[in-house]
Amino acid sequence: MNPFDYHRAEDAAGAAALVADNPAAAFLAGGTNLVDRMKLGVTAPDTLVDITHLPMDEVEELPEGGLRIGANVRNSEAAAHPLVRTRYPVLSQALLSGASGQLRNAATTGGNLLQRTRCVYFQDLSTPCNKREPGSGCSALEGYQRYHAVFGASPDCVATHPSDMAVALAALDAQAVVQDAAAERRIPVSRLHRLPGEAPERDTVLAHGDLITAVELPAMPMAARARYRKIRDRASFAFALVSAAAAMELAEDGTVADARIALGGVAHKPWRARLAEEALIGAAATGHDFAAAAEAELAEARPLPGNTFKLPLVRAAITTTLGEVADGVRGRGAGPDQGEGER
Repeated sequence: MNPFDYHRAEDAAGAAALVADNPAAAFLAGGTNLVDRMKLGVTAPDTLVDITHLPMDEVEELPEGGLRIGANVRNSEAAAHPLVRTRYPVLSQALLSGASGQLRNAATTGGNLLQRTRCVYFQDLSTPCNKREPGSGCSALEGYQRYHAVFGASPDCVATHPSDMAVALAALDAQAVVQDAAAERRIPVSRLHRLPGEAPERDTVLAHGDLITAVELPAMPMAARARYRKIRDRASFAFALVSAAAAMELAEDGTVADARIALGGVAHKPWRARLAEEALIGAAATGHDFAAAAEAELAEARPLPGNTFKLPLVRAAITTTLGEVADGVRGRGAGPDQGEGER
């Protein structure tokens, strides 16, 4: 590991200013992703600004009934919080399906949103990678493609975003609270991350030095029956091949009045399945209609030769998760506290 300077931030604006003034500086919170990349040589900051002591470690109820989760709240704490479990069980389920218990005890809300891809070529300095070294090429295009994108990729990058938590937050219409050196602003989580386009080295719309201080969840009654499903190669400590977060509200006649669906493991960002959502509005809440919604979303899929198997997984993830949500809304499914957890 290369030597680096260490600064302990005293406030959020000061931390943002320190990093903004130095292109080679980075924020340090849980470090579960950053330190790994530093060990591999993928990232070599010359300055780390420690934000772990800033007052961003609380889960607070908002006046309108939503929640504010501080950026330093550990993943395990957020997953276990009573208000998260009862009002937003999909978020608890997503957090519990990520990494291991030890990592969840260290990883933070802000860091989870900003973790970088686990593409094997991004982490291997001996191979070309446009995300790591712009203009060098994308090794995955002719290489190992099992974990790569089927939506929104470009000729320059087919990597996927690894977060489970971010998928749930995208489905919940959450907002990231962002502090720069001068002011605070809010960005919808569904717009926080970028598709690769011609600049795959940029994961998010944030400027260098922008600091996520919290995530805010709006009051959303249908979120209490939302569900998260993760399909992976092994039962725990594995990234998603495909995941789905879904929430749904039914009208009095049993048709779908509102729906939220987000997918993980399929794109450079948490993929909000808006075509599927649109197809559901006014439809009967049946397996046939859920499958039709999945097909509407899959019309935009562009798989690679090595990951065409993800298409039936997307179909199954959407259909099955919506079925579980519908059963819960009708009172036949698991209660909000009965998440999948880590198995």
